[in-house]
Amino acid sequence: MKEPTSTPKTLTPTPHSPVSRLRWGIIIILLTAAVVNYLDRANLSIANTTIAKEFGFSSTQMGMLLSAFLWPYALANLPAGWLVDKLGPKKMFSWALALWSGFTVLAAFVNSYSMFYGLRMLLGISESPFFTSGIKITHRWFSDKERGLPTAIINTGSQIANAIAPPILTVLLLTLGWRGMFIAIGLAGIPLLLAWIKFYRDPTAREEALIHADAMRAQRPASAGEPLSNASWGSLFRHKTTWFMIIGNFSIMFTIWVYLTWLPSYLENSLGFSLKQTGWIASIPFFAGILGVLCGGAISDRMIRNGINTITARKIPIVGGAALAACFVAPIPFVDNTTLCIALLSLGYFCSQLPSGVIWTLATDIAPKEQVASLGSIQNFGGFLGAASAPIVTGIILDATGAFTNVFFLGAGLLLTGAFSYGLFVKKPIAARA
Repeated sequence: MKEPTSTPKTLTPTPHSPVSRLRWGIIIILLTAAVVNYLDRANLSIANTTIAKEFGFSSTQMGMLLSAFLWPYALANLPAGWLVDKLGPKKMFSWALALWSGFTVLAAFVNSYSMFYGLRMLLGISESPFFTSGIKITHRWFSDKERGLPTAIINTGSQIANAIAPPILTVLLLTLGWRGMFIAIGLAGIPLLLAWIKFYRDPTAREEALIHADAMRAQRPASAGEPLSNASWGSLFRHKTTWFMIIGNFSIMFTIWVYLTWLPSYLENSLGFSLKQTGWIASIPFFAGILGVLCGGAISDRMIRNGINTITARKIPIVGGAALAACFVAPIPFVDNTTLCIALLSLGYFCSQLPSGVIWTLATDIAPKEQVASLGSIQNFGGFLGAASAPIVTGIILDATGAFTNVFFLGAGLLLTGAFSYGLFVKKPIAARA
């Protein structure tokens, strides 16, 4: 008598398997690189006053210099994602890390405004492949039920850097001078580059089968000779989903970058804190942001494991986080109690960071397999258009009104716009075109 065939068990790497150890080791390298990446961006903000005094730059010139990174970074995200899809994350990330470290070191030797401006632009361009490489890697090494958390962990690097940058970079500035600070942060990328080249590799076919077993069983088997998708990068713009991901990320990132660029000024000018007090108090929302990024990724993964549709599970922390952030941000201008203001600022930033890692993970779930990095980079392009607009628009509002009231209202309105864009219009994966 023939024995009944047992149902095959789901193949997933065990916590102590070589595959699991390797992929989490890769995530640790990427997390560390994210911290260094953001310290390279933040060094100019910390050295702002010192550099302006040495070169005689005006406030307007320094404002332009501080924004010189953002516009090239936003635009460079578009080809960066396409290149990551074509050339692979190992090669693109290696070049990106080497170049952004080199440009940071070179900035220590500038002697003119134009040289400084040019190197900040090059820094923005060279950093653009980082997060697109990260989502390509999590897409390859983690299944859809588990990639939310590792993507969120990578994204916490920016929040960790924002929280630790003021004390660390200030110590380097005081001990080494601003030029020495730039060199030290730039050289920090070298051991990371060596570790990356030595340890990173793409998963083998067997490892991919182990990681993505459930998805592979659910897919229609490809017939012999069936062509793979060869859709162009530009074809993603033909889908409404892509445009609403751009609009949604623009709206959410705008408010995040108001925090990153104007929070110290608000604490000093509106709440009356001293410069020394501001350095510590400004870090409180950013530590809350670290928890927000991790919670967003963990929540979405848990929902998927509990049987909720993947895209719905990604959208819940995105939509819920953006809507809750709007609720905490909007009343701040009407609050007189300083402690309550800090609490609302921290809760608002925590909630605004719930979507951060999940937005990247959503791109891996929405995009065709061959265009994961491309869609992620297009979405990030929209986000950094919002980021680049935030400091400029905030400055215009402050010059016109002398208060942050309308800044908070605008931020809350855009957060709700982001929640509606993702919640109502991002519904299903983009179909691959043969």
